[in-house]
Amino acid sequence: MTVVSNICMILGAGFLLVAAIGLVRLGDPLQRMHSGTKAGTLGTALLLGGVTASDMVEGRASAFLAVLFLLLTLPIGAQLLGRASYLSGTRLKGIEDDPLADHLDRPQPSEEDHQE
Repeated sequence: MTVVSNICMILGAGFLLVAAIGLVRLGDPLQRMHSGTKAGTLGTALLLGGVTASDMVEGRASAFLAVLFLLLTLPIGAQLLGRASYLSGTRLKGIEDDPLADHLDRPQPSEEDHQE
């Protein structure tokens, strides 16, 4: 069982590293939000699963509840962050035609946002 738990912990740490790199390297807030929530949740779940499978801790229920809490709250938080970012007028990289322009009032990005 220790081999499985070590593999889970290494994979979890790897996904958390990918999430951290994505937060620093990706271009706009929507991409950063996606990296932090998806890879971060998977990495945390794998890490907690590996720790509980290794028989080093007694709190299996606590780890299960922590993963359940992440799975229930992070999609909602990501939706709210993405909506706030969009409605604040943040420039979105790679999107030429805005499909929500007719449905949501959004300030247009300034010319300073287009300069890099």
